[in-house]
Amino acid sequence: MQITIHRGIDQIGGCITEIATAKTKILIDLGHNLPKGNRLEDDDKANDGAIAELTANVSAIFYTHYHGDHVDLFRYVPDHIEQYIGETAKKVMLAKYQLLVKSSRFQEVTPALLQIIESFNTFKAKDVIRIGDISVSPYYVSHSACDAYMFVIDDGRKRILHTGDFRGHGYLSKGLIPTIKKLILPQATIDVLITEGTMLSRPDERPMHEQELQKEATKLMKKYKYVFVLCSSTDMERLASFHAASKKANRSFLCDGYQTEMLNIFTSIAKSGLFKFDNAHFYRHDRRHRQFSLIEENGFCMLIRGKTTHHSAAIQDLLHWLPNEQILLIYSYWDGYLHDDGNQIPDFLDIWNMFPNKLQLHTSGHASAATLIEVCQTVNPTTAIIPIHSQCSDDYKKLPLPDGLKAKIITESAKKQGIEIVIDN
Repeated sequence: MQITIHRGIDQIGGCITEIATAKTKILIDLGHNLPKGNRLEDDDKANDGAIAELTANVSAIFYTHYHGDHVDLFRYVPDHIEQYIGETAKKVMLAKYQLLVKSSRFQEVTPALLQIIESFNTFKAKDVIRIGDISVSPYYVSHSACDAYMFVIDDGRKRILHTGDFRGHGYLSKGLIPTIKKLILPQATIDVLITEGTMLSRPDERPMHEQELQKEATKLMKKYKYVFVLCSSTDMERLASFHAASKKANRSFLCDGYQTEMLNIFTSIAKSGLFKFDNAHFYRHDRRHRQFSLIEENGFCMLIRGKTTHHSAAIQDLLHWLPNEQILLIYSYWDGYLHDDGNQIPDFLDIWNMFPNKLQLHTSGHASAATLIEVCQTVNPTTAIIPIHSQCSDDYKKLPLPDGLKAKIITESAKKQGIEIVIDN
């Protein structure tokens, strides 16, 4: 077996992992380099020729989730190669790209991309997908994307666990270690663990649990009558936190048409009442409408997005109409998007500057150092640990892991116990 990390060592985003036997070759993720603010970063693989070369003899591509730094190069994949993603993740992608097709700001997003997404194969947790002499089995993980997965890849001789992006402080994280212990390891040991390390640069940080975030949001909604929330429209767990808080604070939960569609998707798969968005209402901005008098009297939690014309006009009018001392903006994204360091998103900064009262209430979609340690020790791979999705993958060696596990950390090309590991920097 050969494992090739095309991208991911010393790089967050743009992940591409190749796993090959003598007969079969697959890819895990095919992501675009992370954008810089509103601008796409230069990416030498973002073209038909580069992807044709990269995918030569590849039979299938499996996506851990729908974030662009894991999936966005799908548009260049030759038609004969099968592409796989979770069932709900596919619905989210279609809804997102349908919106982008209608936007004049994204002229490179065409209806042809919708046809490609429509052609994606889908899977569910614990399915076994056979591709040649390789089997791929997906298992749920908690991340800032709904329907995210880790994969077990098995060729009958060696087993790999590719974690994708995951965390230990989300509502769905309670299944992380039990899934590994009860579903994955009883089948056979794992030889190679390929794992993310996004938060390695902040080894002492303890991320807030989504439950804690929900409690803090509830306090804020009880203090402020009119709460605007700028957060991802595709992060089911974060939306659940604000939705639950709005119910506890007896506030209406307001959203636009795109967000309504997302919430309907999430509600359709909900196995817990937490993810049933039964208190969500489409907001029509009309002060003459009965809805306005109701929300003016009772207060609200309103989801807002980037600086679209509709949002800007509606928010500006509400800010002039409602009393300043009762208005609050909750910003629930990475704070780097507000700073002038190359990652700034001007739309987010413009919205931030519109509000008299504002604060950040956010937690990461990625595993803390403590969770990374727990996963490594639980999996206890026989041969190698390959850290990806990290600014400096060598930082993995600084974690307080047992010496036996530290010795298995691979950040350069090597051959170990019949597995050739190629690190392409």
